[in-house]
Amino acid sequence: ASAWLRRLCGHLLSERLLRPGGVQAVVRGVLEGTDGEWGALGGAGTEAAALDWRKCDAVGKILAACPQQCLSLEDYYRQVCPQVLDLLHIQDKVAARQFQRVATTTLLTMAREQPELAERHLLQPLLAPLHRCSEAAELALEDLAAGAVLVPEAELGTCVEDVLKVYVVGNDSSSLLLGSLQSVLGVVFSLYSFAKQSVSYLRSPCQDILLWFLEKAEREQSLAVLEGLARLSSHVPTLHPRCQLRVGSEGGATIVMEETISDEDEALYQKISSEQCHVESLVELLSHCQKSGLAGDFFIHCLKELTQVAAEDEAAPNPAVEPGGSLLELEQYQARQGRKLLVLQLVAALCEGVSDTVFTDIVQVQEFVAAVLHRACAHPAQGPGAAAEAQTLAMAMGLVAAMLGGAVQLQSSDFVVLKRLVPLLEELSRTYPEPLTQELASDLRIAICTHGACSPGTVGAAADSVLGRKPGTGAPSPAGVPSRAPSLPSQQHGRGSPSAHRERSEEQSTRHEPSASGASPAPCADSPAPAGLQELLVSAYDPQPPSRAAALRRLASLVTQRDPEALRLQEKLLQVFLENVQHEDAFVYLSAIQGIALLSGEYPERILPVLLARYECPAQGTEDAAAAVTRMKLGEVLMRVTQALGDMVFQHREPLIRAFLRGARDPDSALRASSLSNLGELCQHLGFQLGSIIQEVTCCVTAIAQTDPEAEVRRAAVHVVVLLLRGLSEKVTEVLRDVLRDLYRLLKHVATAERDGATVLHAQLALEELDTAMRRVLFPPQTLEKKIVVLP
Repeated sequence: ASAWLRRLCGHLLSERLLRPGGVQAVVRGVLEGTDGEWGALGGAGTEAAALDWRKCDAVGKILAACPQQCLSLEDYYRQVCPQVLDLLHIQDKVAARQFQRVATTTLLTMAREQPELAERHLLQPLLAPLHRCSEAAELALEDLAAGAVLVPEAELGTCVEDVLKVYVVGNDSSSLLLGSLQSVLGVVFSLYSFAKQSVSYLRSPCQDILLWFLEKAEREQSLAVLEGLARLSSHVPTLHPRCQLRVGSEGGATIVMEETISDEDEALYQKISSEQCHVESLVELLSHCQKSGLAGDFFIHCLKELTQVAAEDEAAPNPAVEPGGSLLELEQYQARQGRKLLVLQLVAALCEGVSDTVFTDIVQVQEFVAAVLHRACAHPAQGPGAAAEAQTLAMAMGLVAAMLGGAVQLQSSDFVVLKRLVPLLEELSRTYPEPLTQELASDLRIAICTHGACSPGTVGAAADSVLGRKPGTGAPSPAGVPSRAPSLPSQQHGRGSPSAHRERSEEQSTRHEPSASGASPAPCADSPAPAGLQELLVSAYDPQPPSRAAALRRLASLVTQRDPEALRLQEKLLQVFLENVQHEDAFVYLSAIQGIALLSGEYPERILPVLLARYECPAQGTEDAAAAVTRMKLGEVLMRVTQALGDMVFQHREPLIRAFLRGARDPDSALRASSLSNLGELCQHLGFQLGSIIQEVTCCVTAIAQTDPEAEVRRAAVHVVVLLLRGLSEKVTEVLRDVLRDLYRLLKHVATAERDGATVLHAQLALEELDTAMRRVLFPPQTLEKKIVVLP
């Protein structure tokens, strides 16, 4: 085209663009092309335009450029930017893809070219609903009564979807966008935590937004944001304390002003529940960040923070004990104690949730071990928490010994990283009060400095303990020199030799570890078993939890491999596993549970009756609390056996359900809840094979849900119905035809009359499962079938 025609067309286009609704009209005109059939959503021209992203990007760049006839860039942004944001809300499915692409391209281009104007006219209006309820916002509290809606459901849902389209789909990690998003991440995380507790469509977009930021930001910035989300710092403004999230009628959420709770106990309970849910949500979010190493870095950060908080706590006196303390000192002390408890809660949740694959490289392992060693050097294990501190230190040092013992093929660069531990190991060998730990620290320092060429006996023994290997069978060191642990005759009576370790283990286990049934581990040592298996049976009673757990896992591995000698001693193995189930250390009793489950999967007819007898009648002479804990552990074993048996569990249906029904009437509320949970899992697995037993299950669940005084037990009873409906799926009307009405009335009663929020949530989930199943039965999906009929 000639120059005058281009100028005239540009002038007309810009003039139309600056009118009300001009942006949408221009975009429609340009993307429509020459076919003039914008309304034909199924047309070939419209579909082709929807897929032509290059044309959409070109239109976006045109919108971002200020026309020449516009006198002020500020005026142009003020007129165009609200219309650009409106492009994100087009409802037509085909047209929406084009308009969203144009809007995203325009916004990102404006943010690159004019950051200040883009932030003022685009990003701030986009994030306005989230800023409105942020902790940094100045709310006119006197103008807002309790229960007043601050952000309606539709506005909040639209805002979250727009943020997802612009930030995550646009995928531009500029500092302006990351900074603007960081200011509302606290509110987004509160939405994510709230959506996890209910059925809401906001959970997935909030999770995608948070993960996108943590992935695109620098590691230091991501760690600072995680620290702010954990409420350890003020880097991220959180939801305003006067704001409260409520379930919306359309599956979203509404932000309202919080009503004052007069009951102090109820307010404290809600605060503790909210904090617990907050931590669990953070751990679940971090479980998606393990491959990038962010979860490991944050875990190490929390360990370092724990050491620092403990040091500050010891340095500062307790004003509540010492006389003359001021009110300010008392508040500071309470703040330090609250921070310490929060860090402890975070570390415990991270250990439970993401500890199995939290470290992705040797640098993170070194930082973790360094944090533990630094804490041990600064604060040796003393007082009531000495056992836990010693176990943590033993685990960290055993981890280094395992790497040096051949668990990982170390390179020269890896030893450069490990040499950072040498000063801490040297200090630990001089200052730690326990002699064995001093010797192991000194030997680890020698092994690291010599790149594994000199590996003393204690290092090999520690590696064997961690890896579950038989002592003396360690892998060669990276330098090619075999371990000296099996060939040290002069050290056979030393503190660190493997034989001395086994003799001490056998002596202490015989003296300190009587079993619940009165049997001692001596028969295990005297049994006609091979030497290797006999050593494992003796190590299963080692007083050190890591050695004991390693032996139990090795025995479970022999059962999995169908070792003939191990299977011949299946009764003795079962006795060993059952006695270790009562151990207080989680690593030990979980290893025992795994062993029993594997053994029961091989011989269910022999093992299940023993487990059911132990579950229904605990060992005599034990306290009620200990017996209830042991029965709950055995219930976990029975559930794992049920999963391992698969469809073969049908022949063991009646004794299993009878045992769980009896457990549901136990005086201990925790055991009642555990039994009901196991019952729900079993019913979900059995499905249509329940038969007439469904009447007993329904009567039990109905009675407990209506009359039990404990909220957690009522919650578990309603959860049984959820699992039952979920397991039956389309078979609901067929299997539950006699009790379906009773279950529906129970759920409606719980949803309307129950005071516990979690129980009401379970009831709502069950009603949704029932509604979905009934809709599938009443309105089956229509399918098109081709039939060929041969006429006579």
